[in-house]
Order: sequence, then structure tokens, then C-alpha cells
Amino acid sequence: MLNVIEIVLPLLMLIVISIPLFKVFKGNTTVRQAKSRLVFHITGFFGVVLLVIVMQMIVPLEVFAEETEETTLDLMTGTLAQGLGFISAALATGMSALGAGIAVAAAAPAAIGAFSENEKNFGKSLIFVALGEGVAIYGLLISILIINKL
Repeated sequence: MLNVIEIVLPLLMLIVISIPLFKVFKGNTTVRQAKSRLVFHITGFFGVVLLVIVMQMIVPLEVFAEETEETTLDLMTGTLAQGLGFISAALATGMSALGAGIAVAAAAPAAIGAFSENEKNFGKSLIFVALGEGVAIYGLLISILIINKL
């Protein structure tokens, strides 16, 4: 069961990280203030990541494990290759979806413009939009193949 510190500390870190961006999202800052707040936000994020890594090294995992025969730590074991495989599957899906979004963002307005000038261009322009969306499907297919090999 979680302690109060284990619940409150991450929430406090999340609030501290997001405080500099409140005025930026409201639009009440200048460009210089927005840049300084963004730099503070990025350094705060990496500071929290570093703090979590240091805390993981200092506090051993056995402290949080109960004295039962089969703990959740035993169930979550895996090899480094499996972990890297899951990361590569996630990257294949994420990066292909990002690329598909960029492709559709460029092709869809051009297709709408071509269709508005001449209705005969609808089929031709739709093909280019569908090709951009196909990139995401290929990335998903590759990630499924990677996960099946694990």
C-alpha cells in the first residue's frame, strides 16, 4: 500500500514543474519571459528525472517489497533485449504516426485547394492524402512484428 509521501511527493513535483507555464498558456507574458519560463521548465523536468534516478539508486527495491513468496518484482523480470524490443516497437509506432501527421498536414490542404479549383482532381488528391496515412499503418505493422518476436 502506498504511503502519503509516495502520493504527495510526485504530485508536488508535477505542480512545481507546471507552475512556470501557467502564464505562458494564458498569453500574459512577453517573448523573453516565455523563453525564460520554458528554459526553467525544461531544466526542472530534467532535474526531476535526475532526482528520480538518484532516488532509485539510493532506496533499494527490497524496501518496498513485501515478505511474500511471489512479489510483483519477481513478475516484472525481463531481459535487456526484451526491454529494448518494447522501446523499439513504441518508437516505430510513435515516429511513423508523427511522420504521417506531417505528411497529411502538408497533403490535405493542397488536396482541398486542388478540389476546390477542379472537381476532377478529387481522386488524384485523395490518393496523396491516403499515402500519407499509410505511413502510420506501416509503422504499426512493424511494431506488431517486433512485439511478436519478443
